[in-house]
Amino acid sequence: MSTAPASLSHSRVAITPALRAAVDRLDHRSRHQAAYHFGWITAGGAPTSADAGKAVRPALALLSAEAVGAPPEVALPGAVAVELVHNFSLVHDDLMDGDEERRHRRTVWKLWGPSSAILTGDAMLALAQEVLLDTGLPTAAPAARLLARTTRHLIRGQVQDLSFEHRSHVSVEECVDMAAGKTGALLSASAAIGAVLAGAPEAKVDALALYGDQVGLAFQLVDDVLGIWGDPAVTGKPVHSDLRSRKKSLPVSHALNQDGSLSDELAAWLTTPGESDETELRRVAGLIEGAGGRDWALAEAARRMVLAEDALRGVELDAGARDELLALGRFVVDREV
Repeated sequence: MSTAPASLSHSRVAITPALRAAVDRLDHRSRHQAAYHFGWITAGGAPTSADAGKAVRPALALLSAEAVGAPPEVALPGAVAVELVHNFSLVHDDLMDGDEERRHRRTVWKLWGPSSAILTGDAMLALAQEVLLDTGLPTAAPAARLLARTTRHLIRGQVQDLSFEHRSHVSVEECVDMAAGKTGALLSASAAIGAVLAGAPEAKVDALALYGDQVGLAFQLVDDVLGIWGDPAVTGKPVHSDLRSRKKSLPVSHALNQDGSLSDELAAWLTTPGESDETELRRVAGLIEGAGGRDWALAEAARRMVLAEDALRGVELDAGARDELLALGRFVVDREV
């Protein structure tokens, strides 16, 4: 695992006061649950310093302003907004997936119920737009429009992901499109929103957005490999975790769409109800690997990272900020596989 870039710690320090101030606007119940989710308080309300996540998206937002020659403070509302949207999606994801823990703490829905989790997530989503529009900048409206469009694509990806659970066949193209919405869209917006708030030329905004989109796809490809073959000590999840839920992830989708007996066996297993033991899960992981799913996903992740880096090198950007963006992208994707 590569060392975390300095931009991550800088972004967490920079956005936390503004993020707390934004959350303070919420009604008492939503404010309490959001603050708990962010790791600022215990369920009972006592201050704590639990893990609040890496703040990758805010870091991208701040760096995108610097990349176009603006001070990072210009991007601060955008950094807060993308972090709020990201955490809206996490609160809802936990409920949809039935996950009872996140970062070794009980999830919002598990503590306060599904309805509270839905409302707290909705409150954070609405607050993200408010934070952007309250800046009064002439670029606030384009930034808010970008975030609204991004949220629509994020939700589209979630809808597709859910629909795949009830289908026996999913094409690789469909799976990539789902990942582009579910994961790539918000990383893309995060990498561009600072430049939008700074009023940067369209070519630079587009290049930064493309970089974020490709990093997002590379991240999802690697994440899907780890979901099958990852070391539990590294991932924090059981080995073969995605196979236990019969998730049609990118390596699985690639393997399913190959000709041959391995693909046929995999398809038959996916449509067979019931739980599988470790021996069976190892066999299925072998089918996916034998059909090329693992090698393809890792090669495709590497290809997407090349496209991301090419996008940044194709326009004139601040050299220091570009190097930080490149390092951050590699950190997000470069995990032990």
